[in-house]
Amino acid sequence: MRRGFALALAFSPMILAGCDMAPEYKPPAMETPVKYKEAEKWTEAKPKDDQPRGAWWAVFNDKVLNELEPQVGIANQDLAAALAVFDESRAYVAKAQAALLPSVNLDNSYTSIKSSAHRPHRKADTPLNAADLAQSFLDNRPVNEPDHYDNNILQLQAGYEVDLWGRVRDSVAAGEARAQASAADLETIRLSLQAELARTYIGLRGLDAEAKLLADTVDAYGKALALTQALVQGMIGAPADEARAAAQLEMARAELYDVMARRALLEHAIATLVGKPAPSFSIAPFAHLGSPPNVPPGVPSTLLERRPDIAEAERLVAASNQTIGVARAAFFPRLIINLSGGTQDTGLSLFNMRNSIWALGPSVTLPIFDGGARLADLSAAEAQYLETVARYRAAALRAYQEVEDNLALERWLSKETKSLILARASTEKVLSISLTLYRDGATNFLDVVVAQTAALEAARAVLAIETRRLEASVGLIVALGGGWSSQELAKVD
Repeated sequence: MRRGFALALAFSPMILAGCDMAPEYKPPAMETPVKYKEAEKWTEAKPKDDQPRGAWWAVFNDKVLNELEPQVGIANQDLAAALAVFDESRAYVAKAQAALLPSVNLDNSYTSIKSSAHRPHRKADTPLNAADLAQSFLDNRPVNEPDHYDNNILQLQAGYEVDLWGRVRDSVAAGEARAQASAADLETIRLSLQAELARTYIGLRGLDAEAKLLADTVDAYGKALALTQALVQGMIGAPADEARAAAQLEMARAELYDVMARRALLEHAIATLVGKPAPSFSIAPFAHLGSPPNVPPGVPSTLLERRPDIAEAERLVAASNQTIGVARAAFFPRLIINLSGGTQDTGLSLFNMRNSIWALGPSVTLPIFDGGARLADLSAAEAQYLETVARYRAAALRAYQEVEDNLALERWLSKETKSLILARASTEKVLSISLTLYRDGATNFLDVVVAQTAALEAARAVLAIETRRLEASVGLIVALGGGWSSQELAKVD
């Protein structure tokens, strides 16, 4: 009976170590719509092989963009800073995990001490006897207490907290969840920078196409000016026509210069995104805008798994849940087992067993009264949990909104593009007729100027809307999480 009681007492810390004060964690419930209302012809990919993954920008089939995007992960300094934050969070996890194991320290000190001759409780001037002299000789120590002596210690100290209530384990779990949140935040920043590069690059190519349009317009306006000059010299055209044609030409040339200035700024922005100095970076002009890729989205329920920002918010909820367990464990006793052993001598006989010292015993901290400090910590932990839940749900709602927004842009910009293309064709037809009539002397040059202005505005509007459609495609891919998945968090050590 006694033996059984002794075994139960010996293993009781191990049994109690299975307790956990943290609430059972489940991801917060989130209402998910059945489908996207803006996705008229969009269905879930089955299987999801046609959804963008990894190098999602490859769907644009642009060689230069495919070369630029990987450089973001290599040389972008904002991403490097985020990576350092992630490494820091992993270091904190390693520090928290260290508390699961005993700590062992070596204390090695060599000290020479001078005490006061009139110190209290000084053992001196006592009568000597043979027994004291013999014992002092055997112990190699002075008979009376000296005023000056050495105190040399070689000692190992070990301590281990028995995790009775799961305080240490909950701290580790909270740290691991925060590290995973940091990993998801790193991917959010990476995806954001990749998207910014893609949008900037598409904007630059849009300006290239606009610059080509304006350069062609300048050439056409130059020919129109030559025509007016010939007609004026032939006493057919009005003298004001030459001034109008010259004004049209210079206005088109000025707009070309403005486009080139804006292109330079975008080129500099791309240089910074890929981690290169702007003066030594350039992209050759290429006046071509591709068609928006087909990016079928997953159903809303999969969106929560494909967005790194949502994964980050969910991991912070898990960390807050474990923090509640840490706060609850503070109301219960803490048991720490301490062990120390070594040798102590006034000389250098530190390996003599007679000079050995040791200490063994538990220390128990039992909270009795703290003025409500622990209760306040628990209330703060519970409030933090509710805050992270609200932020998680807000992140999910924003994700649904961003997908719907970009689907709406895809839908309505497509219709707008068709109307603008028809308008451009009509303005080009009017311009051709106006030039023919003016050349034949059947109309004045003012009609030509109006037709030129309308044709140029329509052509620029088509380029602008095509650029916006490509940018909306980038926005939709990013809103769907790019090539990321919450399964990536399982790879975090």
